[in-house]
Amino acid sequence: MKFAFTGIIAMLSMLSITVCAASTDKAAESPKPAVMVEVKKVVTTTLKAMPEKIVVATADAPVTPEAVAATAVGADGFKIPEQKKKSTAPAIPALGSDKSPIDVAMSAAKGTLKNPYSYTTMNPDLVEAGKKKYMGVSCNGCHGGNGGGGMCPPLSNETWVYGADDDTLFRLIALGSDELMKQGYTRKGRENVVGPMPAQGALVKTEDDMWRIIYFIRGNFRGDAKNIKW
Repeated sequence: MKFAFTGIIAMLSMLSITVCAASTDKAAESPKPAVMVEVKKVVTTTLKAMPEKIVVATADAPVTPEAVAATAVGADGFKIPEQKKKSTAPAIPALGSDKSPIDVAMSAAKGTLKNPYSYTTMNPDLVEAGKKKYMGVSCNGCHGGNGGGGMCPPLSNETWVYGADDDTLFRLIALGSDELMKQGYTRKGRENVVGPMPAQGALVKTEDDMWRIIYFIRGNFRGDAKNIKW
C-alpha cells in the first residue's frame, strides 16, 4: 500500500501544478470550476478504489535458539556439535537407602545384601541411570566404558573372581578385595588380569547409588543366560 499512497501524492502534485499554472496565466481570476471538479473526481475515484483495510507486511519469523544452533559455526570454521538434550525420562524412585555403602557392608550379616531393583525384567532407563553412576565415579577408567575390561578385569563376562551374587559384589566394590577376604570371602575364579580391587565405598555416595551401579553391570552381562547366578 506504500506504493498506492505514493501514486496518489504524485497525482495530486501534478494536478496542483496544473491548477497553479492556470492561475498564473490569469492571476486575477480564480481557478476554473471545471479544473477543481476534475481534481475532486480523480481523488474520489482513487480513494474508492483503495481497500478498506491496509495490510502491513509481517516481520520475518523470530529466530529460535534451535535455528541458530543448526547453523552455528565455531572459530575453527566447523559446525558446532549439537548439544545433548536433557533426558525427559521420569525419575526412578530410590529403593536403596542414603547410607554410606561402607557402613552398609560393615553392618550387614554375610550373605544378606540383595539388590532392591528386580532383575526379572530389566529396565533400560535404570540401566542407563546406573551407567551414569558407574561413569561418575570413574569405574570406566579401569573396567572400560561398558565394563569390557582394560587394566582391570571385565565385568560383562561369566567370570566372577569372588562370586556372582549381589552380596559379594556390593562388598567387593565398597570395601575392596583385601577387606572382603578379611570378612571370610575367597577367590572362586581367575581372570587374565590379576590385581587387588581398591575400595570404592567412599566414592560411591549412597547404598542406592551402589545398587544402581550393580544393576548396570547386570544389564550389561554378555555371557550365557543359563549361567546367571544372581
